[in-house]
Amino acid sequence: MFTGLVREVGRVASLRRRSGLTLLEVRAPRTAGGLAVGDSLAVNGICLTVTRTARDRVHVEASAETRRVTTLARWRTGDRVHLEPALRAGDALGGHFVLGHVDGVGRVVGREGGQRTVRLTVGLDQGLCRLLLPKGSIAVDGVSLTLDGGPFRGSFTVTLVPHTLRETHFEAMRPGDEVNIELDVLSKAAAGLDPHGAEHRTPPPLTAAGVLSKGWAR
Repeated sequence: MFTGLVREVGRVASLRRRSGLTLLEVRAPRTAGGLAVGDSLAVNGICLTVTRTARDRVHVEASAETRRVTTLARWRTGDRVHLEPALRAGDALGGHFVLGHVDGVGRVVGREGGQRTVRLTVGLDQGLCRLLLPKGSIAVDGVSLTLDGGPFRGSFTVTLVPHTLRETHFEAMRPGDEVNIELDVLSKAAAGLDPHGAEHRTPPPLTAAGVLSKGWAR
């Protein structure tokens, strides 16, 4: 489990495929030393398992399914990626609960603002948009962000403050770029979404009244 607070922006040092797996080597000088084989590491919001560490490098593997449902297939050597080690007992609970299980891929369709703040609009499948709540949480490439107000008709908007722009690769993000999206797990639970059948049916719109009707307290 993660919280969506990026520890470091690393770089893809090498990327190759073997026997259906994608083998990644990531340069992570601030993060590599605290990781061990078997640890979980969120890479652009994808929960991956550490297979080896060497000085400032971390090696992870991704399955063919992960490659299919995320932006991984478009990654290239030299790309900057968000890194967050798994949450440990006693760690501060900033951000929101992030599992590292990508729900879908969004595409940046708009960018407004300048040096102070940037409003980023991301196109997303309407079935997933129906599970978004105004001012709720969302993970974009593994970063915990707060949704702006709706309605969410095939897209959503988030406001990036200067700190977020400095500590992520969002400063360089432009329309056309793809991002990994993970919806708030609590919103999905409140909507009664079956995780095993999520892509086979369209969930009902998520509203405050609907959440309360399922027994969730204010």
